[in-house]
Amino acid sequence: MSAACRAPRTSATTRRAAKLTVGAAVAALALTACGSGGTSGGGNNTNFVTNSGGIATVKKGERHDAPDLTGKDLEGKPIDLADYKGKVVVLNVWGSWCSPCRAEAPNLVKVAHENKSKNVQFIGINTRDTNTSPAKEFERGFGVEYPSFYDPTGKLLLKFKKGTLNPQAIPSTIVIDRDGKIAARALKALSTNSLREMLDPVVAEK
Repeated sequence: MSAACRAPRTSATTRRAAKLTVGAAVAALALTACGSGGTSGGGNNTNFVTNSGGIATVKKGERHDAPDLTGKDLEGKPIDLADYKGKVVVLNVWGSWCSPCRAEAPNLVKVAHENKSKNVQFIGINTRDTNTSPAKEFERGFGVEYPSFYDPTGKLLLKFKKGTLNPQAIPSTIVIDRDGKIAARALKALSTNSLREMLDPVVAEK
């Protein structure tokens, strides 16, 4: 893994303190930066199928509920995933330090703009940025207009249940249907075509 893809390191003292204070959230940092992760997404009755492009999908009627995600955005304002139920939601896990995240950012912005009138909401989960300044600069640089949760320790990522289409990499992208259920997942940087391949079938659902 190149240095550009690594999250900022912390001191041994900070790491020990983090284990005591955030407990299981530290496990989220086992996610492999800029690549496929080390957290298992398997389990019984997963019901998902992964195509040759690495996009996993679940048929309507066999999907798991997305977790309750609440927190603050990069500006410190409250944000709640439940507020977007009834819309198709594209949830993208990213970090300003992650080169593949930078590569896919223009594609996310483009497809978000294309779907603005189709009751589709894009939301980010910014993780492993130790403060919001580089994340805000990332958004300004790429013209990102949709909000992002600020999740530096990965607590929100742990809310996705094992055996579902949980995020296991940075970047990861998840599509949530209008009923609040997880319909598709990609564990890689996406092109515009790959993102449309994930999103368009869910938008077309009745």
